[in-house]
Amino acid sequence: MPAATDTPTVRAQAKWVRTSARKARVVAEHVRGRSVPEARAVLAFTPRAAARDIERVLASAVANAESRDDLRWRGEELYIESIAVDEGPTLKRWRARARGRVARIKKRTCHITVTLAQAEVVEVPAKAKRAATKPKAEAPKTEAPKAEATTPAEKPKAESKPKAEPKAETTTEEPKAEEKPKRIRTPRRKKTEEAES
Repeated sequence: MPAATDTPTVRAQAKWVRTSARKARVVAEHVRGRSVPEARAVLAFTPRAAARDIERVLASAVANAESRDDLRWRGEELYIESIAVDEGPTLKRWRARARGRVARIKKRTCHITVTLAQAEVVEVPAKAKRAATKPKAEAPKTEAPKAEATTPAEKPKAESKPKAEPKAETTTEEPKAEEKPKRIRTPRRKKTEEAES
């Protein structure tokens, strides 16, 4: 059977991070599968404390990829292939409570592992690039004669017609606002005088 070609990857790991794996996994879901610049932007604006720890591991993985002599990858061209947050050992402490009892305190830890891979860059042939640029250069040439064909005498006539129509509309609306009758209120003195008599 032919052997499958494995794509090279680079990884970094932070062990015994002082946060629970459950809280760190929420942040890890946001950056899984994203490119490195996009993941850094997401982590920078994530308000959770675990985002700082994941950002440090990501920076370490990028530094590992850039410093390897056999790869020489650029950090901007990488993406997060996988990110795993595993549970670490739990530090068990206690706190005194009422009636001589004890309450448990579990200080949980986790291990964060980030794996990076190089994104596949699709190379466009030089002929395709030239063909794509030619229509863009020809399009303004066809549009320019249409704009120049209009004479200066025709432009003011076309502009004056739409301006005249809104003026007619505004004049019809003004008398309607003035035609509304004003409400007249009667003074209360008459009512009080009638009640006294």
